[in-house]
Amino acid sequence: MLEVAELEVRYGAVRAVRGVTLRVAKGELVTLLGANGAGKSSTLMCIAGALRATGGTIRLGDEEVTAASPEAMVRRGVATVPEARNVFPDLTVAENLRLGAYVKRRDRTAVAEQRDRMLQLFPRLAERSEQPAGTLSGGEQQMLVIARAMMSQPSILLLDEPSLGLAPTIVDQIFELIQALRRSGLTILLVEQNAAKALAIADRAYVMRLGRIAAEGSASEISAATDLHSLYLGG
Repeated sequence: MLEVAELEVRYGAVRAVRGVTLRVAKGELVTLLGANGAGKSSTLMCIAGALRATGGTIRLGDEEVTAASPEAMVRRGVATVPEARNVFPDLTVAENLRLGAYVKRRDRTAVAEQRDRMLQLFPRLAERSEQPAGTLSGGEQQMLVIARAMMSQPSILLLDEPSLGLAPTIVDQIFELIQALRRSGLTILLVEQNAAKALAIADRAYVMRLGRIAAEGSASEISAATDLHSLYLGG
């Protein structure tokens, strides 16, 4: 479904991503692991269209989308949840969700149905639907940005560090929600520093180090490689 080949991303003279090749098949949950500064988020944001590739190709199905804009990627069925939990703080939860359905706004019935599905999946958001998003807890805001991304009815979801800065019990809830989305048939590419959590729910994994893919394999293979944990994944 998603194929990345020899991807390069530069920030001026700095090569943040160096020849990354990865693939995500339809219905898979693939995780991209690595320490801070490994190039994980740059890779994800380039796939999302938010960063321009300086080399390599990105393909979605049979179409090359290397130079596509973020809006064009959303229209092609790619939704992204960036690392920063950027809710619109003065808008209500319901209003934030409606903004996530912008590319589907002409089909009001489909938007309403998807909103109802999200509120069923995220009951805490249903309880707070008329509450300003800025008053939500960090975990609730993370739920909201995931639900808002899902309002575009994507076929693939890109998640960047969804557990960052959250309490352990909230992290457990977020990962349970990710699993529920995957069980619904959604394809997911998950960037995550919490290797144990990510590997517990993933089909396959890639490990990045210094902008390159250092290892790849099934989640169980990567999880069993203790040298990779010590060298690339942290404690």
